[in-house]
Amino acid sequence: MFGTHDLALFIASGLLLNISPGPDSLLVVTRSAAQGWRAGSAAAFGIGAGIFVHIFAAALGLSAVLAASATAFTAVKYAGAAYLLYLGIGLLVGKPNRPAAARSMRSPTAHSYRKIFVQGFLTNVLNPKVALFFLAFVPQFILPESTNKALAFIVLGCIFNFNGMLWCNLLAVATGFTRSRIRAGNALSRWIGRLVGALFVSFGVKLALTQGN
Repeated sequence: MFGTHDLALFIASGLLLNISPGPDSLLVVTRSAAQGWRAGSAAAFGIGAGIFVHIFAAALGLSAVLAASATAFTAVKYAGAAYLLYLGIGLLVGKPNRPAAARSMRSPTAHSYRKIFVQGFLTNVLNPKVALFFLAFVPQFILPESTNKALAFIVLGCIFNFNGMLWCNLLAVATGFTRSRIRAGNALSRWIGRLVGALFVSFGVKLALTQGN
């Protein structure tokens, strides 16, 4: 169907890859823990929107250009690394004069949700490793004799993204549920924020050191 094969294996493999810890799940957990599950879901939908960009770019051949061009790959890589470092440093040097518990209990506004959505979107769009992943992983499940490989790529990409968004939203709800029952003290909340910030910084450094080909 749609020129694909081994769909069950594709779904199982995709779910395992989505469950693996990374910047996406870390962002969802951080936002859910700080502002509730709706904020985590906003990040999850932003991540999904970013993945859609990679899916359609790969189907149209733009990701192949990114993979082939060292200059393009480097430019996107450093932009993504800089953004991850920006998020991480922001958490590391968060203002101590604003109680963490007060920030956590404050209800996010529509503007806050939009900002969180954009954070999730940029975390994906500015990561060239996502583009390379789709180019390497998805074609393995497209039939060589398929008459419309771009359509098969989009179908598989959408299935992967749908499952990934289900996982991220489940993560958001689970984290929000835990947050509503466990209120961390100010000192603990600050240290958790710093730990997450350090992880984002490490992801940024790792991405900056990634080789294009």
